[in-house]
Amino acid sequence: MHPHIKALYNSAQKPSRLIIGLMSGTSLDGLDVALCKVTGAGLNTHIEVLNFTTVDYNDDYKTKIKQVFAKRECDLELVTLLHPWVGKLHGDMVNQCLHTWQINPANIDVIASHGQTIYHCPQSQHNHKSFNNGTLQIGDSDQIAVTTGITTIGDFRQKHIAAGGEGAPLAVYGDYLYFSSAIESRVLLNMGGIANLTFLPKNGDANGVFSSDIGPGNTIMDAYVQQHFIGLHYDDGAKIAKAGKVNTPLLNALCNNAFFKLPMPKTTGPEVFNLAYLNAAQQLTNTHHLSHEDIMATLNTFTATVIANALNECAERAQNCVVYASGGGIHNPLLMAQLTALCPRIKAFKNTDDLGINPDAKEAVLFAILANECLAGEQQHLSNTAQGIAGVTMGKVSFAD
Repeated sequence: MHPHIKALYNSAQKPSRLIIGLMSGTSLDGLDVALCKVTGAGLNTHIEVLNFTTVDYNDDYKTKIKQVFAKRECDLELVTLLHPWVGKLHGDMVNQCLHTWQINPANIDVIASHGQTIYHCPQSQHNHKSFNNGTLQIGDSDQIAVTTGITTIGDFRQKHIAAGGEGAPLAVYGDYLYFSSAIESRVLLNMGGIANLTFLPKNGDANGVFSSDIGPGNTIMDAYVQQHFIGLHYDDGAKIAKAGKVNTPLLNALCNNAFFKLPMPKTTGPEVFNLAYLNAAQQLTNTHHLSHEDIMATLNTFTATVIANALNECAERAQNCVVYASGGGIHNPLLMAQLTALCPRIKAFKNTDDLGINPDAKEAVLFAILANECLAGEQQHLSNTAQGIAGVTMGKVSFAD
């Protein structure tokens, strides 16, 4: 047996494993790094987050990624060069974290790397009859493994597509394994660049579980702030949006997209919901004269409206649903207040802190769970083809040498 395979086998046999989960989202704010102690597997998974940080990306990283991010046409040479470059950078960031935390890399079983999404392309979006679903994440796992000396599991989304899914959202697997409850129906709501949710009925029946993208979370708001407010990356405390007034014609135009009429589950991305989408809605409604504050107020309400519509659909499926939120959107007080007002049938709005997981760390933790299933799980417990949930184990293994 090759020493690498033996090491994986030994890790899989341990009662608990140290796994570093990495998540780099569409907001491009930084790399989330979560050091997790993972005990058990499947429905017996237990997570203890030992350390968590977000390593901020510098302007050079953001500039390079934005040249290829969510663009139908871009420089193929640059994409090719960025793939190993991002992987090496993420490996360096992990090394930096381990040094800060004073942890020996030899004690880490595996790294779970999501990579950096640069294009998400479900069939419902691309409309090419000869092609199926597609998605592309860069940040080569081999580079992470060699840079850190730690076996790395990555490229999770490709197996989901191979099994007939859209490659997203993958949160449903970790949500089901870790957050299912016998005493309450839960909605795990993540509001990153794109908002998504997982619905978990309290009976634990996998046939009732579903996960779906909802529409824009912070992506258009953040892009607008970055374009018009030099030095700002997002609307801190919703100060800009609070100073404005919602424009109803523009709001209606923003909400008028075929994606919102599709049944869940569905996926989307910044390829659709971006500043060009906003500009088209402004042209249609002749609202280019609006102040930045009014635009931000309208965008904030747009995000709240599409999320609330999805949450209210969940509330129709089960009484007394409790929403547990995560992602950058939880720090937007205006957005959270609007969701509460628009969802009277939701029993309560909480965040994943109430379930023992830092809401900013949740996505990185979920990929640590997927890596744990790849190592120590048995046959995938969650399979619901009617809801686009493939019963597969995900992740490709990269060895350090």
